[in-house]
Amino acid sequence: MSTRPLRLGIAGLGRAFSLMLPTFIGDPRVTLAAATDPREDARRQFESDFGGPVYPGIEELCADRTIDAIYIASPHQFHARHVEIAANAGKHILVEKPMALDLAECRSMIDSARRAGVHLIVGHSHSFDAPILRARELIASGQYGQLRMITALNFTDFLYRPRRLEELNTKEGGGVVFSQAAHQVDIVRLLAGGKVRSVRATTGNWDPARPTEGAYQASLNFEDGCFATLTYSGYGHFDSDEFLEDIGEMGEQKDYAAYGKNRRQLEAVASSDDEALLKASRTYGGRNFKLPSEQPRPAHHQHFGLFIASCEHGDLRPTPSGVAIYGDFERQLERLPPPLVPRSEVIDELHAAVFDDRAPLHSGEWGLATTEVCLAMLQSAAENREISLQHQVGCA
Repeated sequence: MSTRPLRLGIAGLGRAFSLMLPTFIGDPRVTLAAATDPREDARRQFESDFGGPVYPGIEELCADRTIDAIYIASPHQFHARHVEIAANAGKHILVEKPMALDLAECRSMIDSARRAGVHLIVGHSHSFDAPILRARELIASGQYGQLRMITALNFTDFLYRPRRLEELNTKEGGGVVFSQAAHQVDIVRLLAGGKVRSVRATTGNWDPARPTEGAYQASLNFEDGCFATLTYSGYGHFDSDEFLEDIGEMGEQKDYAAYGKNRRQLEAVASSDDEALLKASRTYGGRNFKLPSEQPRPAHHQHFGLFIASCEHGDLRPTPSGVAIYGDFERQLERLPPPLVPRSEVIDELHAAVFDDRAPLHSGEWGLATTEVCLAMLQSAAENREISLQHQVGCA
């Protein structure tokens, strides 16, 4: 196993990069080596913070021979093309979720990586979170019998956070199914072994000013008979973090005094251009962005709402503190130590793939299968019918 840091190039210094930055800064296995982004402010800050070169485009970034892997955090609609460029340059790839906007793009990404002999990892999704991985281990152990049912629920204000115009257009990858269901589906597939047989879903699009899906409910049936129900609302009223020790998605203590803050900010925005500028101000390079070193380290694990895995002899509930176990005769909380580095599990997979040639769990094939479920949710809602799936893969 190599002990040298992995030299990572960044394609896109926006919101996704901002959320991964505490991991990249905190994990000694990573060096932020170079970057590209269309925003001059972001490029300038990267040079100042990390001393690495910034490039005018992804082609020049991938031509840098000192880089081991590329983190593709560009907008969803560019993922397929950017993966092809990185793979053709011989770079291993970590691409943000959703993997792509259709299955043909997913297949082209997988083919590009395979032809080039590089690894393709899809993430971050919250299926990397340590409590989810521990719940998966407990299910796989068989000590609570076979997994029969999963319940997933998350209520947030996702739709009222500042957005670029395409993020409110489903055809361009906007809405909660592409951006948020990818987390929920990934987790449920991981817990249940991966292979979804069919999907039945309904979506909600209730605000003409935000004309995309803001909510969904879905029923997933797995090949082994397990079934799952997924509920998500991004309409910013009830907050399901109340069910999770009042801990927010990023592991921070919830501040309920900020309730409605994002809606109030949007009321002061005069146009879609102004809203895009507001979003940019809160991401890397923006005037309101704070480096992780300027923020308190979360004392809890990240999460994506409530999950209950119902086995024959117990229910398992991942929490920000560990896994709550409800057995036949006793209830306990198996605590997990708080993370020293958030999302370090992503680096576990990436580092092992690059230096040990270890096949990642969150591979391109895995990402395609999750995308297939998300697309089936949209199709099921549009056509009012159950959709059978054809491209599912299991997890070891």
